[in-house]
Amino acid sequence: MANDAGTNWAGNLAYGASILHEPTSVDEVRRIIAGASSIRALGSRHSFNGIADGTAELLSTAALTGPVTVDRDRSTVTVGAGIRYGELARELEREGFALANLASLPHISVGGAVATGTHGSGKRNRSLAAAVVGLELVSGSGEVARFSAGDPDFEGAVINLGALGIVTSLELTIEPAFEVEQTVYERLPLENLLQDFDGVTGAAYSVSVFTTWRDPDVADSVWVKRRPGRDAPLEETLFGAAAADDERHPLPGLPAIGCTPQLGVAGPWYNRLPHFKLDFTPSNGVELQSEYLVPREHAVDAIRAVRELSAEIVPLLQVNEIRTVAADDLWLSSSYGTDAVGLHFTWVQDQPAVEALLPTLEAALEPFSARPHWGKVFTAEAHDFDRLYPRLEDFRILAKRLDPEGIFANPFTASVMGR
Repeated sequence: MANDAGTNWAGNLAYGASILHEPTSVDEVRRIIAGASSIRALGSRHSFNGIADGTAELLSTAALTGPVTVDRDRSTVTVGAGIRYGELARELEREGFALANLASLPHISVGGAVATGTHGSGKRNRSLAAAVVGLELVSGSGEVARFSAGDPDFEGAVINLGALGIVTSLELTIEPAFEVEQTVYERLPLENLLQDFDGVTGAAYSVSVFTTWRDPDVADSVWVKRRPGRDAPLEETLFGAAAADDERHPLPGLPAIGCTPQLGVAGPWYNRLPHFKLDFTPSNGVELQSEYLVPREHAVDAIRAVRELSAEIVPLLQVNEIRTVAADDLWLSSSYGTDAVGLHFTWVQDQPAVEALLPTLEAALEPFSARPHWGKVFTAEAHDFDRLYPRLEDFRILAKRLDPEGIFANPFTASVMGR
C-alpha cells in the first residue's frame, strides 16, 4: 500500500486518492473492498480524464495478471485484468493463437481497455470489449460476481466504467495466429477519401487515416494492415496516395524506431496491428487525447465539419486519426448498435487551451450523434448520454444492484450517470 497514487501516463492528471492498494490476489481485493468507503480501479494509467481517479482510495490491477489459460476447445483465453495486451499477445502467439484485433498501443491493460470501450480499426472489426465472453468482478459487497455471454446483464457488465466493481479476470475469444503486412501511403487527397470513404477504409483488414489538417485538402498518411490470403494485394498507390519509401511515425517528423514494421513485410499479428511496439515508449508521451465516434453513415459529414474547424484545430493538434469500428451490442459501447467511425485527436499538452476548444468541436459533431471515448478528454456537460446510450438507465440499475452504497462512484461516473 502506497500513500502517493502518482499521475496518469501522460502526466496531465495527478490522482487525488491518498491511498494506493496493489493487491496480488482476488482475496486481497475482497479484503480491501470490504474496508473501503470509496475506491476506484486503476489499470495501466492510459486514461486522460478522471475516470480512474478516486476521492479516497485507488486499487491498482497491475499485479492481477493471473495465469494465461487457453481453452483450445472453446477458442477462448482467460487472463487477469491487469495484463497488458502486448504481454498477452506474446503468450497467445506461443500457443498458436491470436486476438482478432488490437489497439494502436499494446501497452494498455486488458481490464482498463475493456472497461472504457477501447478499440482498434477495421471495417469489420469490433471493439476490444466485444471479444469478451466472460468476466469476474468483486462487487461493492466484497463478493465475486461472474458474467458470461448469454447471461442477463452481460452486455451491461463488459464496458462498465469501473462503476460495477473491480474486474479481476476476463475471458476473451481467440482465433488461430495469423500474419499481417503493413504499408503506409502518403498524401491522400482528402476529396478521394470523402468520395469513397468505404473504399479507403475497407482497403484491408485494418486501415487508419492520419492528418494534421495543416493542408485541409490532403490527409498526411494512410496506414494499411493487410492479412495475406484474405485481403486483396496492395498496389503502389491507394486512391491517389503513394506508398512510403521508408518507415514512418504517425506524428510527422518523428523517427519510426518505436513503430511496428512497415513496407509490406509480413509478420505476426501482434507486431503489426498496433502502431507501436511494446518495448518502446508509446506514441509521443507529452500529449492529450480526445476521440469521438459517429455512426458510419455520418462519417463524411463529420469529417467535413472537422475540416471546417481546421484553422482553430491546427495550433493544438499533433495528429488526427480516423478509424472504423464495427457494431456491437454492449450497452455503453461507442459502437453500440451501429458501425462507427472514430475521430481521434492527439493534442499538444496544453490542457486549458484544449479544454477551451472542445466545446466548439463537440458542438460541430453533435448533429452526428458523436459519442466520446470514455477514457479521453471531453466535455461531459455537452453530451446527452441518455440519448446517445439507450441502455444507460439499465446500466444505472445494474450499478445500483452491484454497488448499492456507491463505493465505486466518483465525479466522472456522476457526470455520466447522475448522482
